[in-house]
Amino acid sequence: MKKKPNFFNIFLRNILSPEQSMLDEARIRLLYYGLFLAAVALAALTINVFLQHQVVFTSIACILLICVVLLFKYLTWIPNWRFISHTLLILALVVNLLDVFIIIQNVDIISIQVIILSVLFSFYMLGQRWGLFYSLANLIPVLAFMVFEYGNSYFISFKPEKVDQSTIIISILANFIMIIYIHSHFYNAFINNIRKLNETSQEQGRLNAAYQVSIEKAEKSSHAKSEFLSTMSHEIRTPLNAVIGMTNLMLMSNPRADQLDNLDILKFSANNLLSIVNDVLDFNKIESGKVEFEKIKFNLVELMGNICGGQIIKAEEKGLKFYLDVDNRLKSKVLFGDPTRITQIIFNLVSNAIKFTQQGNIWVRVTSLGDRHNTLTVNFTVKDTGIGIAEDNMEAIFEPFTQESITTTRQYGGTGLGLAIVKRLLELQNIQMHVTSKVGAGSEFSFNMEFPVSTEKTVEAAVAQPAQDAAGYVNAGLQILIAEDNPVNVMLMKKLFSKWGIVPTFADNGEHAIELVQYGNFNIVLMDLQMPVMNGFDAAIEIRKMPDPKKANIPIIALTASALFDIKEKVYDSGMNDYVSKPFKPDELKEKIFSLVEAV
Repeated sequence: MKKKPNFFNIFLRNILSPEQSMLDEARIRLLYYGLFLAAVALAALTINVFLQHQVVFTSIACILLICVVLLFKYLTWIPNWRFISHTLLILALVVNLLDVFIIIQNVDIISIQVIILSVLFSFYMLGQRWGLFYSLANLIPVLAFMVFEYGNSYFISFKPEKVDQSTIIISILANFIMIIYIHSHFYNAFINNIRKLNETSQEQGRLNAAYQVSIEKAEKSSHAKSEFLSTMSHEIRTPLNAVIGMTNLMLMSNPRADQLDNLDILKFSANNLLSIVNDVLDFNKIESGKVEFEKIKFNLVELMGNICGGQIIKAEEKGLKFYLDVDNRLKSKVLFGDPTRITQIIFNLVSNAIKFTQQGNIWVRVTSLGDRHNTLTVNFTVKDTGIGIAEDNMEAIFEPFTQESITTTRQYGGTGLGLAIVKRLLELQNIQMHVTSKVGAGSEFSFNMEFPVSTEKTVEAAVAQPAQDAAGYVNAGLQILIAEDNPVNVMLMKKLFSKWGIVPTFADNGEHAIELVQYGNFNIVLMDLQMPVMNGFDAAIEIRKMPDPKKANIPIIALTASALFDIKEKVYDSGMNDYVSKPFKPDELKEKIFSLVEAV
């Protein structure tokens, strides 16, 4: 910011600053040079009327000269151009009316010039509103005087002064110079402003073009990132599907105690790797703004039980005491919300609490804070007696890929995405997370969430049909076609379905799957999406076009290891009934197969 000029400043450069607009700079320049010209003209006029022994004119000229000099000094000290402009216009108005009504008692060319000068100066310096005010303040009294004079009804006892010709010449010349200067100055300012606007417009055009290029690059980068994550997801999930699937098969085969320990470690490690992959994909999905929140009925008490069920076992394995306290008033409430996102939030908070607590307790509390206008406010709190968080690291823990310290990362592991995902999911719902923590004593995370409340008293739990024994379907002749090109996954599927007493048929690409559906008699199709020759999407579309209604409407479940955000939408748009992500849970796949077959 520019230093304020001192009282003894007389230079224009010291009262101009970058903070001023171009128009304000033009106004200050006009006043600076205009007051200087006015002082010179008034000095010449004062000398002239003094030599003519015109006492009244000499007095007025001296007063005006002093006022102009004082205003010039004020401008170079405090550049308040509005105050100076009002002062000059009031002085001009008073002097002109004194001349017309008292001193000269006539409307001469000098009076007309002063009015024109005031009109121009007021509009340029103070804008339309004040310009109209000062214009009318000058014109109306002068017009009234002319009317009175025309009717010979104006007279006062004061004898009018006679104006010398030299005084008239000096006044007319000075007024014309000021009028020309004002026009010239603001015309120049106007042209410069137009030029600047044109340059700014051209620069803005260049910036917009560069911005558009940046947007296109960012979109390409984002698309490339999504494609990369999808590819990496597919490449990682595909072998993980085999690892987890084979582990599940071996666990189903009544292994020995020593084998069971090894398989549990294998399964835990594979699931841990899958969790890391899922965290990265979830965070990318949130950052890309692809998250949509559902509004479906659910029972919060049952949901919390399901979320914490597996976590309680993990806590007990570490020797921790786990307390789940859900408000009894919530048992009879049916809420509308997104149970999947609530699960994600609470699961991450509880997982963190267990991970960073070596001994002590974990508390999960869900409390009803009141039901108003069919909207229920619920407080969720997760508290632990873990390592705690330092005050200066409180914000950092919510940043992606960040933990409290490198030591924490090395000791406890993890990607540092859990709390970042929690925070983003809450922020997308305009919910604030509250954290209190003390190093070595533990941490507490809490937030309030509002839910619309259903008028139902209890949740009508969906009564899932008990999964019928697979052998029953064998006897009923259940025929399953699996379109899968990965030989490891083919082997996994064969072993898995053999456990259920089912012998599936395999197709190694989408085109082969279409042929088998056309000439075979299948109850359901499991369709991998990424296959050679023809992918799963195109294969499903072709199946839906078959003339035989039974074949065209055959249930199709997509099997995908992709992480593209719109994969679900693409699956349904291609005519498939449902999808299962790899690595899939055998029970989940089995339930979806049987439910779709039963619905046909």
